[in-house]
Amino acid sequence: MGWRLLLGGAGAMAAVPTLGLAVMVGTGTAAPGAALAVLAATLAAAAALAAIWAEDLDRLTRTLRLATLEGSPDPTPLLALAAASPTLPPIARLARGVERLARTLADRVSQSSRLLRANEAIIERLPDLLLILGADGAVRRANAAARTELGGDLGAVVRHPGLRAAIELAFAQNTPQSVELTLPVPVRRDVQATVLVLDPPLADGGHAIAVLSDRTRERGVERMRADFVANASHELRTPLASLIGFIDTLRGPAADDPPAQRRFLGIMAEQAERMNRLIDDLLSLSRIELTEHRPPAEQVNLGELAERIAAAFEPQVRARSARLTLRLDPALPDIVADPDQLDQVLQNLIDNALKYGREQGHVRVEVTVARPGGRWPPRPGIVLSVADDGPGIPRAHVPRLTERFYRVDKGRSRGGGGTGLGLAIVKHIVNRHRGQLAIDSEEGRGTTFLVWLPQRAERLAGERPGAMSDKNQSDKNQSANTETP
Repeated sequence: MGWRLLLGGAGAMAAVPTLGLAVMVGTGTAAPGAALAVLAATLAAAAALAAIWAEDLDRLTRTLRLATLEGSPDPTPLLALAAASPTLPPIARLARGVERLARTLADRVSQSSRLLRANEAIIERLPDLLLILGADGAVRRANAAARTELGGDLGAVVRHPGLRAAIELAFAQNTPQSVELTLPVPVRRDVQATVLVLDPPLADGGHAIAVLSDRTRERGVERMRADFVANASHELRTPLASLIGFIDTLRGPAADDPPAQRRFLGIMAEQAERMNRLIDDLLSLSRIELTEHRPPAEQVNLGELAERIAAAFEPQVRARSARLTLRLDPALPDIVADPDQLDQVLQNLIDNALKYGREQGHVRVEVTVARPGGRWPPRPGIVLSVADDGPGIPRAHVPRLTERFYRVDKGRSRGGGGTGLGLAIVKHIVNRHRGQLAIDSEEGRGTTFLVWLPQRAERLAGERPGAMSDKNQSDKNQSANTETP
């Protein structure tokens, strides 16, 4: 309580009575002694009332000051106590009015906080990728979907020329902008980006939002339809023409020739089986492409999977009078992968090695821990190697081996039952696992297919798959050997 406030209040309340007593003493209507006694009583009463008034105001002022401090708890209990404390009725009414105002403000603040938390939760749980942008177009923050899908590549995405142009145009015109993009990182995907300018801006400095909606599946379906029509019509034309020709022959010249009918029906069955294999591979490839942008999530032991697949190839190995050697690193860790797709990778690579390797040849399958340095990324991973000792592949053909329907020797491939899609399937599976595929081949000495797979299916910023090199750097001294005769 301030003494100046107390003295000022007491003086204000005693001023009029003191002036009246002075007039009465001056005119002789009141005795000086009695006037002094009345004046003393008046001053004492004014001082007591001023003390009560000052104490009430001081208490209310302290409570208001405490309630407005940053980080203070809910002020309404303090103000309720202050409202119940004043002795003077006017101050009590003022305190109750302040209390009601504080309760109203507290309710509004609480409601705003709940709405803000709800909005944050909605943004965080949106399935689409959402970026909050500052006035300079830089990323201020991102929701959970964007952090999961893009990781450390957020900056690279915002620097994409198409998205950057949409952001600049949205700021310049203060209107929403939409653009379709193809993002190369962390895995190729098609997105539709919508940029909205925020007016007023967010409290954290966000001036715009960019919503990235994944359209990879839809675009993949469109491309799949176009590719299927182009490639399938070309590949199916030959067996269909053959079937139509044999059917006409069976209806005509061979109608009464049982030996010819049996021979033709056998050829027709082979052509029908070829079409069936082609359709199965096309459907498999399309399924892989539609999920290629989503990393796998299961734990897989590639060594155990390789042992099972190698055992399943025993009939083909015997039919070719070949040898299949399986070599596994004893320290193989589990990896995050899709077991069915890795099964398909092993089957396609081993089948190719047996089919295009030499008769009575040797197929070597190795699964080892990737060593630091060399051709592979520095992250933990494993390397699958499938090698044959066949005629090898001319260098000019190696870069195109993973293209759909590409064949080095078309006659030999079709004669062996190949569809021309096996290595394309392998490439897309490896891409989905964020791995790398390398092909080493030397004419007259054989071909080696190497697949590097990370322990976790995520790619670092700037990393690119598909590097080629000349040697396999796996350590043979730390391997266990098993052989299929």
